[in-house]
Amino acid sequence: MRFLWIFLVLGVAACSKGSSGGGSTTGNQPSVKVSDVTQARQTQASAFRFYIDLSTASQQAVTVSYTTADGTAKAGADYTAASGTVTIPAGQTEVYVDVSVAGDSLRQADQTFYMQLSNPVNSTLGTSKATATIINSDLLYLPTDTTGYRTPKSYPGYTLVWSDEFNGNSLNTGDWNYEQGGNGWGNHELENYTNRTQNAFVSAGNLIIEARQESYSGSNYTSARLTTQGKRSFTFGRIDIRAKLPVAKGMWPALWMLGTDISSVPWPGCGETDIMELVGSNPNRVTGSLHWQQAGGSEGTYNNNYFLPSGQDFSQQFHVFSIVWQNNSVQFLVDDQVYVNGSSANVTSGTYPFNSPFFFIFNVAVGGDWPGSPDGTTNFPQRMYVDYVRVFQ
Repeated sequence: MRFLWIFLVLGVAACSKGSSGGGSTTGNQPSVKVSDVTQARQTQASAFRFYIDLSTASQQAVTVSYTTADGTAKAGADYTAASGTVTIPAGQTEVYVDVSVAGDSLRQADQTFYMQLSNPVNSTLGTSKATATIINSDLLYLPTDTTGYRTPKSYPGYTLVWSDEFNGNSLNTGDWNYEQGGNGWGNHELENYTNRTQNAFVSAGNLIIEARQESYSGSNYTSARLTTQGKRSFTFGRIDIRAKLPVAKGMWPALWMLGTDISSVPWPGCGETDIMELVGSNPNRVTGSLHWQQAGGSEGTYNNNYFLPSGQDFSQQFHVFSIVWQNNSVQFLVDDQVYVNGSSANVTSGTYPFNSPFFFIFNVAVGGDWPGSPDGTTNFPQRMYVDYVRVFQ
């Protein structure tokens, strides 16, 4: 929803220079310039302030005309067009023009519009065009098409013991943690995980994890990695996670679990259950996996892939990624179709760790050993939407 207030404010800033030697004379007129402005869009209409400055104070009043012009932001929809003439009084060096920018809450690409100066009197034109940048990319409303597969809220013989439907306005930190950092995470990943709403937020009934290409704390990408470690853990049951995935080159979304004893039994001995992993360059394929430690200390893996029909991919609509987890067995499903039947029989070397409590991890990695790095075909931001996670026992 947009809110457009129409207002125009002309201001004179009290920035005067001493009159001694500071006046202008014919042939030695000061130049006049207008400065760029960058601001975040607000949910209500707000003023973007353009400062118009003289290079030096003049003994005469200076006037200059101004007008706004569209860029990617459009007058009437994103901002209120403005034009007129401002006067910088003698002895002063600065005035400003406020332009109203419409309020909105929709997360979208940043936008620009311009202010152009012309017709200076008692001055010459310096920087005559300024850019206003409207920051929309940090807003928190982002609806998405909810088409796709759904699972029921109850099953015969099961009780719903915990769920997160992501229907609030923010992430429930009573259940979720932010893991942070850009240390490669053991896979040579490129992102820096943050706790910012730029990278993880709740909107329109979904958890959204957003990977961005930006400079942040020594990394060129940011994203989020959320866990329930120390807050929610489970042993056995049916788990359903409804999600829509990013599929670009270098993206690595994952919905997975680790054993709660990881602090005392390091990976892979604690066990890892990958309910869903996707490598962005294979957009119609997800993988379900069990990982454990073999007798010699190396990693053991049992997994399989699930493919959508040709022409479809996992970004087009929501799918439900599930496990049916019982003593000595873990079954993996996509949209109720079984594609992996893992069991203790698959662990032919080492200890089977999957009869113990596990916690959730939801993340979108950028780059790494498996997906490789993004390339010129990868457009950012990239997003994973999670509609719900449900645990039945």
